[in-house]
Amino acid sequence: MNYEQLAKKVVQRAVKKGAKQAEAYLEVGRQSSVRVREGQIEDLTEATSKGLGIRVIVKDRLGFAYTSDFTPAGLERVVDLAVQLAEAAAPNKLNGLPGAKDLGKRGDTGILFDPKVANLPGDWKIQAALEAERAGRAQDARVVTFDSVSAGDFVAEVYLASSEGTSGGYSGTYVYLVAVPVASQNGQLQTGYWLDYKRFLDDLESPESIGREATKRAVRMLGAKPVKTQQVPVVFDPLVAASFVGNLSQAANGNAVYQQSSVLAPHLGKRLAGKHVTLVDDGLLPRGLATAPFDGEGVPTRRTPILDQGVLSGFLYDAFTARKAKARTTGNASRGYSALPGIGTTNLYLEKGTKTPEELIREVPQGLYVTALLGHGADPVSGDMSCGANGLWIENGELTHPVQEVTVAGHLLQMLKDVDAVGSDLQFRGGSVGAPTVRFRQLTVSGA
Repeated sequence: MNYEQLAKKVVQRAVKKGAKQAEAYLEVGRQSSVRVREGQIEDLTEATSKGLGIRVIVKDRLGFAYTSDFTPAGLERVVDLAVQLAEAAAPNKLNGLPGAKDLGKRGDTGILFDPKVANLPGDWKIQAALEAERAGRAQDARVVTFDSVSAGDFVAEVYLASSEGTSGGYSGTYVYLVAVPVASQNGQLQTGYWLDYKRFLDDLESPESIGREATKRAVRMLGAKPVKTQQVPVVFDPLVAASFVGNLSQAANGNAVYQQSSVLAPHLGKRLAGKHVTLVDDGLLPRGLATAPFDGEGVPTRRTPILDQGVLSGFLYDAFTARKAKARTTGNASRGYSALPGIGTTNLYLEKGTKTPEELIREVPQGLYVTALLGHGADPVSGDMSCGANGLWIENGELTHPVQEVTVAGHLLQMLKDVDAVGSDLQFRGGSVGAPTVRFRQLTVSGA
């Protein structure tokens, strides 16, 4: 079936039915995953999905409906429903699809589809998960069980057509592997995890390496205890630094900024961090998990610096919020077929620095290396952060004993100022948000 043609036909029907503007967004996907435990298959899932969402504008009124019924009658029904809903809605002058000036030329995404992932045999996932579990157990006898080990892949296709003169489609692949071992010693249990998530099979870390690293992360926490309350330098490992980056992006959401419910709202154009801090949202990053030629409403994706060498240089917008805020869309409309677009990130990351993580730690006389943050992270409205943290104590530039039951607290704006070094180890571990190791000059660590 030619899905792009189908999307165009749906748009034509909507216009015939009285829509001034219409847009069809269509997704087709299939995924499979396996979960193993104690050398046995616990769960094996295969699923396919497809659906189409249609957005129409009738006299400044917005209507939206979706369906997974692709029969001619099913598609007619969903178009008619969208138009009816629009006719019954309240008018808003800001309603509208992105126009020609925002729908310009698309950038080059590079290859997003790996035939090796698309044709992965089911037993590859089973073997990979079992191998990760075996390697994790063999690494250290203190591993008593695994919470879970899973592997999976999915193939996704997206098609879009709009009455405003754009249409297109793309397909991409994803493959992942995750291991969560539990280690035990003297009655204390510690969980660790490690994972990898890539578009291309050959880029994926080996199952053996995933299992071993997960075990190392669990075992090194055995014997963890709190430290006394103090203000010290704090180093975030790349996984924790990525969650900090995610917090920053919530504050860079154009809608939050427009509503003045972002700590970053009043600071556009101001220096908030040192020259070594550059935070980018890049929808065209080669091999990126969120790389795509266009966003959820057909606008070409692009590279948008949020912090450019420490200066707050931009916020993220979709078409509706941009219209409201008198800005331009940045190609950050994010959606599935069953929902209207909202602002989301693409490949969001902190650019890497020049020092290795080992050097960052070596320069700390006394401080905390954080390997897990518990809770929601910083509040994007107030900027306050107070989170439970686990990690390792740094003494004279060396990682010494494990630490838990402490709280790390700071404020987003002060934390940005206090980023005094960024590592060279940029990683996109769990998805499309990436970061290297990051060191803060000082944060409050509250413990015993």
